[in-house]
Amino acid sequence: MMKRTIYIGNPAYLSLRLKQMEVRQPSDDRETTVRTIPIEDIGVVLLDHPQITITHTLLGALLENNCAVVTCSATHMPSGLLLPLDGHTLQTERFRAQLDASLPLRKQLWQQTVQAKILNQAHALHTVLGEPAKNMLAWSRQVKSGDADNLEARAAAFYWRNLFISLPGFVREREEAAPNSLLNYGYAILRAIIARALVSCGLLPTLGIHHHNKYNAYCLADDIMEPYRPYVDLLVVEICEEQGFPTELTKEIKARLLALPTLDVEIEGQRRPLMLAATQTATSLLRCFTGEARRLAYPLLSCEPSD
Repeated sequence: MMKRTIYIGNPAYLSLRLKQMEVRQPSDDRETTVRTIPIEDIGVVLLDHPQITITHTLLGALLENNCAVVTCSATHMPSGLLLPLDGHTLQTERFRAQLDASLPLRKQLWQQTVQAKILNQAHALHTVLGEPAKNMLAWSRQVKSGDADNLEARAAAFYWRNLFISLPGFVREREEAAPNSLLNYGYAILRAIIARALVSCGLLPTLGIHHHNKYNAYCLADDIMEPYRPYVDLLVVEICEEQGFPTELTKEIKARLLALPTLDVEIEGQRRPLMLAATQTATSLLRCFTGEARRLAYPLLSCEPSD
């Protein structure tokens, strides 16, 4: 079943009632509006207002349902992620398989990840520019085990130089000018989706196959989300084509980016929502760790240019 992403952007009191999340919000006429959402239907909850109160009982119920709870900062950017500690009944066994993964296996998995990322970036450029990015396609085929030649960085430099071709001098950095804030917001949502998928499969999101920053609690999520990033990029390109290069994250823009989990993607010859594809990718990763498979399942962008 496809899980819902719930965004709370106004003052609210959130509690648990009869296995449902009850949302109480004051309205303009000083009345209180009440709505309920079945806990089992929720995949991600995004809390984006300083006057939100959430009960401990509700938090516990959300985590029991493998829901990702994302909190936002005073600037309305996602800043925290809460996930269950026991996302699967066989968690210890799966942790062990992940911890015991050999260095050659991790390098092969990173090779596949970088190949998929560069290929999706090439297809994203094809969509934007209307012509194939032949150098990107070639680089995707040349990635070696562990990406020894750092083709990911070479591809990234070319990709960001051309993706926002109508915005001269664009630099992809978290604190730089628009549309970086839109990309940051989309990536934060994507990271929560991937982290949730990993935990639900009984994997440890902290232990990456490539990322290993000791201050990063979600190294594996940051690894696995790489080939998914171009889906966010194309969504931001679409918003910018419609609205220029917005400097403010409006409610409309947030709503567009929060629809990311329901975006249809193609993975292993099937069309399915991105949130379900993330679970398929996480499952394939687990199978690689346990020796049941050798290939990661990643979604593939269509290379058809937009009209």
